[in-house]
Amino acid sequence: MANTYHWDIANLERETADGFVFTAHYTVAAKSEDEVYASSAYGSIGFQRPENLIPFSELTKELVVSWVQEALGGDEKVAEICAALDAQIEEQRTPTKAAGVPWV
Repeated sequence: MANTYHWDIANLERETADGFVFTAHYTVAAKSEDEVYASSAYGSIGFQRPENLIPFSELTKELVVSWVQEALGGDEKVAEICAALDAQIEEQRTPTKAAGVPWV
């Protein structure tokens, strides 16, 4: 089954003088195709000051998500994160570990 992924921005840290965003806090949520299983990850990443600042009020979630993915290392790192979430979902689907006692 194919899982779906949703990238989101939880928060941005910026300089008040000019709106330069120096850190983005992001989440990635994955759901199984049947929506029975889910996993997620949270992270933060810093940015270097660009030559041309986009005004803070003009930033969109899609733009900042693209910055995050690029800063993480592009498609390769995005694929690694998705693979880790896939592994968590697979562990939920078919557990390899359990806890408990054999008596009631």
